[in-house]
Amino acid sequence: LVLLIPPTWDITINGYLFLYFQVLKGFDYSFPWKGQQQMYKLDIGWPKIPEYFTGQTFCVAVDSLHGLVYVGQRGDNVPKVLVFSEEGYFLYSWNNTVEMPHGIFVLNTATDSSVWITDVGTGKYGHTVKQYSPSGKLMQILGTPGNAGSSLIPLQFDQPAEIFVEESGDIYVVDGDGGMNNRLLKLSNDYKEIWMTGTNGTGIGQFKIPHSVTVDPYGRVWVADRDNKRIQVFDKVTGEWLGSWSSCFSEDGPYSVRFTANYKYLIVAQLNINRLAILVAPPVGSIGDCIMVNTVQLADETKPHLVDVDMKSGAVYVAEIGAQQVQKYIPL
Repeated sequence: LVLLIPPTWDITINGYLFLYFQVLKGFDYSFPWKGQQQMYKLDIGWPKIPEYFTGQTFCVAVDSLHGLVYVGQRGDNVPKVLVFSEEGYFLYSWNNTVEMPHGIFVLNTATDSSVWITDVGTGKYGHTVKQYSPSGKLMQILGTPGNAGSSLIPLQFDQPAEIFVEESGDIYVVDGDGGMNNRLLKLSNDYKEIWMTGTNGTGIGQFKIPHSVTVDPYGRVWVADRDNKRIQVFDKVTGEWLGSWSSCFSEDGPYSVRFTANYKYLIVAQLNINRLAILVAPPVGSIGDCIMVNTVQLADETKPHLVDVDMKSGAVYVAEIGAQQVQKYIPL
């Protein structure tokens, strides 16, 4: 079998081998290369009234089931959580017990919905992971509000960066947006430690600012290891290290990691170069190294921080702390 690679493709030998074996297995992948048409376009009509963004927009989460978009923003005398419809209409806001939102996540179960926020503030509400009702009622606090904690204690956070919650209720937290902790923690639905991994460092399974976390349908946990300029992958059952990607991040580390709705690609935000990178997501087997198939170049000083994906429509929402807005990108 001869696999012809167009000369405009920027692919490592690992990437070539990955493509080769996918062809052998008959995978239905369509790889755009540099110069080909972009995979996403900006929805210039979202939101309808951008003036509702009055602070720095750090995070965004999509409730695909109910067609809602939650935005976390920072600033003095501004609402910390804004809620929009997927069409871009502002619905309402809330502010109670949120100090400095960093990450936000929406969980839908068969009976209820909730909004999880990581708070990196240093005041009386900070260093916590909190669960809210969709209307903003505080339901649960993980951590000790106002107290940064040691990595030796599972539920004592120091600037927790982001959270991902599965339908089972299992919780994944990356704890270490510049604090003393650099770890990935898995909790059960009753908030007991299942496993914990990570210390400060550059070695396998170590982190320098683990900044974003997501889980795929194949039992793997993907972590944006920001200052190590890599993505690390772990087994969701055992916490075992499965591999890492680094070759795609020589220009800037990954700030956010989310899967597309079909789980074929990963959307990765790179804040310092104002870019979204679109990477192939290997469905099974070896992690290998990353293959970047497309990018979305944002305007200068946009500074994309965290992203989320509507798992129904495939739309990508980008929280931009430089532009102080959230933008919506529609798949083509």
